[in-house]
Amino acid sequence: MPNVDPKQLKNMMAKMGIKTTEIDAQSVTIHCSDKDIVITSPQVTKIEAQGAVSFQVAGQVNESVASDTVVVTEDDISTVMQQTGVSDKETVVRALEEANGDIAQAILSLKS
Repeated sequence: MPNVDPKQLKNMMAKMGIKTTEIDAQSVTIHCSDKDIVITSPQVTKIEAQGAVSFQVAGQVNESVASDTVVVTEDDISTVMQQTGVSDKETVVRALEEANGDIAQAILSLKS
């Protein structure tokens, strides 16, 4: 709104039931299915109005391709080995990676 004092604007918003809060953030990351969006040096404002909460984010935007790395834990490996009877750890790890970490899918693939 042009020519409106920020203090007056904040008072007007408060009268309408809109509450804003500045958040001291160092970075904001948005994880998408195909990429990650990282906003550095962000200015983050939390806006509460009519029972809904939203965030306004401004800053330097960087995009990167989402990582396809699957994290396989020792517990996952142990569970799949016990359920399938497969004793070769490398085979189990490969099955978990091919199933994108889905234990049930890895078990099914090794049992078939």
